[in-house]
Amino acid sequence: MPGRGSRPSARTSLFAYGAAAGLAVDLLLGDPRRAHPVAAFGRAASAVERRLYRDDRGRGALHTAVCAGGAVALGALAARTVRGSRAATAALTAASVWAVVGGTTLGREARAIGGALAAGDLEVARERMPHLVGRDPQALDGPAMARAVVESVAENTSDAVVGALVWGAVAGVPGLLGFRAVNTLDAMVGHKSPRYRRYGWASARLDDLAGAPGARLTAVLATVAGGDPRGAVRAWRADAGKHPSPNAGPVEAAFAGALGVRLGGTLSYGGRVEHRPVLNGEGRPVEVADIERAVRLSRRVTWLTLAVCVGGRMIASALKRRNA
Repeated sequence: MPGRGSRPSARTSLFAYGAAAGLAVDLLLGDPRRAHPVAAFGRAASAVERRLYRDDRGRGALHTAVCAGGAVALGALAARTVRGSRAATAALTAASVWAVVGGTTLGREARAIGGALAAGDLEVARERMPHLVGRDPQALDGPAMARAVVESVAENTSDAVVGALVWGAVAGVPGLLGFRAVNTLDAMVGHKSPRYRRYGWASARLDDLAGAPGARLTAVLATVAGGDPRGAVRAWRADAGKHPSPNAGPVEAAFAGALGVRLGGTLSYGGRVEHRPVLNGEGRPVEVADIERAVRLSRRVTWLTLAVCVGGRMIASALKRRNA
C-alpha cells in the first residue's frame, strides 16, 4: 500500500504549497541575481551546440533531445531524491518555480522602460529595450516602444509564467524544468536566421507544441481578468490566426482586446523589417500608461493560473480515486 505522501491528494497539496511559495519568492525577489539556473542551462546548451552543429535538421533534433531531455531527467532525479520528505518535495517545487518563472522581472523591466518613456527619456528607454524585446531599439520611437513592451508583456506572461505552471501541474518538477528548457532552446536556436533555419527547426516546433496549452490558458484568463471581456474574445477570434506565431497570436490578441489597444504592425528584427497584421484594429494606439495596465493584467493572470492548475490537479486526483 502506498504511503500517505504518495497519495494523489497529498501530491496536489505539495504542488500547491510549493508553487505558491515559488511565486511568492519571485514576487519578493524577482529572478535569482547570481548563478541563474536558466543561464547555466544556456551555457550548457551552447556547449552542446558547439559539439553537434551542422546545417542539418537531424543534428538540430539531437541537440534538442539532449538538452531538453537532460533537463527533464535532472528534474526527475531531483524529485525522486526528495520523494520521501513532504517538506523537501514542497521546497524543491518552490525552488523550481522560482527558477523558471520570470513574472516579477518581466514587470520590473517593463515598468523601467515605461518610466523612461513617461519622463521623455527615449535614449534610456532604448538602452533598456534589449532586456525585454529582441527588436532594434534605434528603429523605434516612443509609441512604438510602448507597443513593443505591451506585446512583450503579453507574450512573456505565457512563455515565462503560465506555460511553466501548466507543465508543472501536469508533470511536477520535470515538467517545470523541461518547459523552461524547451522555451530557452527556442530563444537560442529557434529563429529563422540562415544559421538556424534547419538546425533550430526541432526546437522551434517543440516550443510551439509545449507552449500551446499555456498560450490558450493565458488568452482565456486575460479575457476573464481584463477590463473588456467581449473585446478580448472578439480580437482573439478575429485576429489571433493572423499572427505568424500560433501561440503568441491568441495571447497578444486577447491582451489587445482586454486592454482596448491596437497591437501588431511594422517592426524590425536584426535589421529585417516585418509587417505583421494589426491585432484588435478597433482599439486605440498604445500609450505609455498601458504598460502598467499590461503588467497588472499579467500579474492577475499569474495568480489565476495557479488557481486553475491546483484546481485541475484536484479534479484529476478525484477522478483517479473514483476510477480506482
